[in-house]
Amino acid sequence: MTVKNPWQALATVVLGVSLIVLDGTVTSVSLPTIIADLGLTLTQAQWVSSLYTVVFAALLLPLGTLGDRIGRKKIFIAGLLVFAAASAMAAASRTPGLLIAARGLQGIGGALVLPSTLSTINAIFRGKERATAFGIWGAAMAGMAAIGPLLGGWLTTDFTWPWIFLINVPIVLVLAPWAMWVLPENKGEREPLHIGGALLSTVAFALIVFGLIEATTYGWFTPKQTPSFGSFTWTDAISFSTAALILGVVMLVAFVMNQVARKGAGMHVLLDFSLFRIPTFFRGNVAAMTVATGEFGILFALPLFLVNVLDLSTMQSGWMLASLAVGAIVSGGAARHMAHAIGAVATVALGLAIEVIGIGVTALLISPTISSTLLAIMLAFYGFGTGLASAQLASVVLEDVPVESSGMGSATQSTFRQIGSAIGVALAGTAMAASLEANLPGKLEGAGVPSQAVDGMTQATIDSAGGAMAALAKGNASILDVLHAAFANAQVAVMLTCGAFLLVGFIASIFLLKADRASKAERIHSAQQHLTTNTTSEITDAHNTELETHQAFHGAHHSKERSYRLDA
Repeated sequence: MTVKNPWQALATVVLGVSLIVLDGTVTSVSLPTIIADLGLTLTQAQWVSSLYTVVFAALLLPLGTLGDRIGRKKIFIAGLLVFAAASAMAAASRTPGLLIAARGLQGIGGALVLPSTLSTINAIFRGKERATAFGIWGAAMAGMAAIGPLLGGWLTTDFTWPWIFLINVPIVLVLAPWAMWVLPENKGEREPLHIGGALLSTVAFALIVFGLIEATTYGWFTPKQTPSFGSFTWTDAISFSTAALILGVVMLVAFVMNQVARKGAGMHVLLDFSLFRIPTFFRGNVAAMTVATGEFGILFALPLFLVNVLDLSTMQSGWMLASLAVGAIVSGGAARHMAHAIGAVATVALGLAIEVIGIGVTALLISPTISSTLLAIMLAFYGFGTGLASAQLASVVLEDVPVESSGMGSATQSTFRQIGSAIGVALAGTAMAASLEANLPGKLEGAGVPSQAVDGMTQATIDSAGGAMAALAKGNASILDVLHAAFANAQVAVMLTCGAFLLVGFIASIFLLKADRASKAERIHSAQQHLTTNTTSEITDAHNTELETHQAFHGAHHSKERSYRLDA
């Protein structure tokens, strides 16, 4: 493949993927402002944060296959244009529904862009240059995720929140024609598009996240609301959100069975589930998903606490979340050296242990009067663990995956991380609402609020994600203190929920460490056997050669003796 300048091509795909990653975190600190401006409910705010990652995760595998068929350059540019159009739509949104729809469309654009960047780098670089290119790509991913909250805080403070989306448009208008000029057209194997599998996985993921998010609105088991669709009204026997969650799980099982059956028949699959028999791949993906669940759950809930309880500005909240990013950047740079000293898997386990400790201690310290400095220190400590775990997870997950399956393995890891991100937002909102529903009514009654007003104030606090607390208190300091204390407790519930997932990830990393050691021991044993076999073979060959030489010498000697006798 002829490439005019591979490093220009790399810069182009890195800038493209930077826009995609940035949009995953840029909304976090701007969310309280968006909630107030558009009148979002808590569930709508969750959809604004999570729909992007749900669509992104669900479409990564099928759209990666599409890029292999019709060309990665075409898919990359198409993804940029879809992303820009969706960004303009989000910036122009004046209703919650339009903003949520725009976020879903952005997810489609992101899912078009990301797989084509990996495939392009893989196609145009070789040897040490390939390792360098992938390192730059990974650093851009981590850096943009960290910059997102700061950029969002600055744009929202100095301009208006629509600019967090609108800024993408002029960048894409310059980047797209540049990409047409510098990127080579490259294709992979022309595998058939598996539409059925793509639909099953997409709808399954969407229903599962829908069930988790909308449980706040429709209830978990006993219905809180019964939605209507035209002349049809949902039954009150089971919550609509619970039914969606069950259907999503059933469809996910159907997707797994479908892929296993196709693999057994020798047909193309979106996801080769036989890869999950590899211990490092399976446990590494579990760890990757839980890291994303914890991180994005915190990124969703914490800015609401910072703005509505600690009364920080949007920009101050951005700086607070930047402390988490600083910890991640510092440890991300040190992770390579630590991995060299103690091993990549041990580095991941250490990082997850730090995350669990960091989030646990932070949960103990959270209160309406917590020092911003202390909170920043704890977030930096948590971020240090995130950086250690994230920096080495990719290499750990793919370590034992066959080379011919590395593309699917990489896409699978990205999918697991995006799923974890969406689940993190969904669970954070659910934990927050459940805590407020359980604790706030009793505290309001204890503060002298009339019983007929308690339920309304509780629901208003939940629906506004805390944004209505000052208005609900109406200048009554004691009631505002009660609301703030309840919202702080809800933040603790979020931290503990995210921490529970991180604990699962840490346990997975311990098993991963055992699997990695067993895998290395097996490789060493195999190498020793190979060496022993080769050495024995070499000795046998040498002995045979010596024997043949000896026999040839004696044969020649006897021939000479017979020749002498005949002459005589």
